[in-house]
Amino acid sequence: MPGTKEIRAKITSVKNTQKITKAMQMVATSKMRRAQERMRAARPYAEGIRKVIGHLTKANPDYHSPYLSGRETVGNVGIIVVSTDRGLAGALNANVFKQTLLLMREWQDKGAAAKLCMIGAKGMAFFRRLNVPILAHVTHLGDRPHVKDIIGTVKVMLDAYRDGELDRLFLVNAEFINTMTQRPSVEQLLPALPIDTEGLQRHWDYLYEPEASQILDDLLMRYIESQVYRAAVENVASEMAARMVAMKSASDNASKLISEMQLIYNKARQAAITKELAEIVGGAAAV
Repeated sequence: MPGTKEIRAKITSVKNTQKITKAMQMVATSKMRRAQERMRAARPYAEGIRKVIGHLTKANPDYHSPYLSGRETVGNVGIIVVSTDRGLAGALNANVFKQTLLLMREWQDKGAAAKLCMIGAKGMAFFRRLNVPILAHVTHLGDRPHVKDIIGTVKVMLDAYRDGELDRLFLVNAEFINTMTQRPSVEQLLPALPIDTEGLQRHWDYLYEPEASQILDDLLMRYIESQVYRAAVENVASEMAARMVAMKSASDNASKLISEMQLIYNKARQAAITKELAEIVGGAAAV
C-alpha cells in the first residue's frame, strides 16, 4: 500500500484536474447557448434556399446549370468534412470521421476516388495521415464562424465540380439534435437533389431577371455556401454540447476517484497509527 504522503499528492492532483474540468464545463455551457442561437438563426435560410434549389431541379429553364446536371459515370467524389479545431469534445469528431470513412469506402467500392475539403484542424490532422487528396482546407474559425471565412474553400470545390474534376459533392458534419445527442450527418450538395413539388403546376418555371445563367449560377453558389455555413455553426453548437457533457463526466469521475483515494488514505493512515501503537506497546513490554 502506498504511503500517506503519496496518496495525498495524488488526491491534490485529481482535485486540481477537477477544478479545470468544472471550469471548462461552465465555459462550454455558456458558449453553447450562444452557439444554439446562431444555429437556429442559420437554419431557416438554409432550409428555404434548399427548397428553391430542389424545385429548380424540376424546372425547365433555357439555361441548364452544370451544378444541377448529374454525370452518368462517377469517377471522383468530393467530401466537405466539418470538424472542430479543439479536442475534449467526446466522440464528436470520431463519429464524423467514421461516417466520412464509410462514405469514402462506399464510393471506392463503386470505383470512384474521394477528394476532401477540410473545415477544422482536427479533421485536417486526421485525414492528412491517410494520404487522401485534400483540395482545400480552413481552420480556426473560432466559436463564431462567418460566411466570408469559408467562401474560398467552398469555391475550390465548386470550381472542381464545374471543371469535371468532381462528379458528386457531399457534406459531412455533426448534426445538433439536443444537448445530449449529436449525430453525424451526410448530405449530397451537388448535383442538387429534387424535393417534393406537390401542389406546383405540371409545367412551370421561375422568371429570371436579368438572365437565367447569371441568376442560377450565383444562386447555386449561395446555396452551397449557406449549407456549409449552417453546418459550421451547427458543428460549433454540437462541439459545445459535447464538451459540456464530457467535462461533466470527467468531473463526476474525478469526484469518485477522490472518494476512493480518500478511503485508501484513511486505511493507510489507520495502519500507520496501529503500527506505531504496536511498536510503543512492544517497547514498553520489553522494558
